[in-house]
Amino acid sequence: MPEVSLKDTIITSLNAQEPWPENVKLFQPYEVEQILLPDNASCLAVQAFLKMCNLPFEVEMRWNAEFMSPSGRVPFIKCGAFVVSELEPIVQFAANKNVSLCARLSTEERAEMRAYMSLITNVLVNAELYISWVDQDTFNAVTRVRNSSVYPWPLGWLQTRSKRASVIKRLKALHWHDKTLDQVLADVEQCCNSLSQRLGDRDYFFGTFV
Repeated sequence: MPEVSLKDTIITSLNAQEPWPENVKLFQPYEVEQILLPDNASCLAVQAFLKMCNLPFEVEMRWNAEFMSPSGRVPFIKCGAFVVSELEPIVQFAANKNVSLCARLSTEERAEMRAYMSLITNVLVNAELYISWVDQDTFNAVTRVRNSSVYPWPLGWLQTRSKRASVIKRLKALHWHDKTLDQVLADVEQCCNSLSQRLGDRDYFFGTFV
């Protein structure tokens, strides 16, 4: 089990003591001309979480948001002295302030929720990356145009090439790169069917929202 450093303990304690400020900024790429499908999904997920928790924030769009992010991924929030990126760390950051959407869930429900979140990450996120960066038609018509739109030539071409290589490397490691588009779409359909069966005729996957 990894040890928790004194620095992490102090930061967590300070974070928990401070209330959620009114001037929190959520940074993400430009929506109209730049953001891609995987990043857009991540940004919407964080925005939905913050709104459901009634935590005030303001969206600030930056062309270089991913390079400003401490993890290199979007979105990220600036909350007082803290900068936190991606959904799970932001959820944990809010939980340290006693703000949580799953406080009333049982241990079993929390474990099941984590399993479904893992399913979404392993299937839907990888499918979004595949369609955006591997499928040649989508890459040529959408991804290359949007990703390079905020950079001068040839920087846009170089940055897009570098990012595509990085995504392909990840998908190869996860055995997604060699799939056909039909196989990817079949995986997505199966994942959506599993989520639909879990939801049934309820309004929420777990618990209730008041």
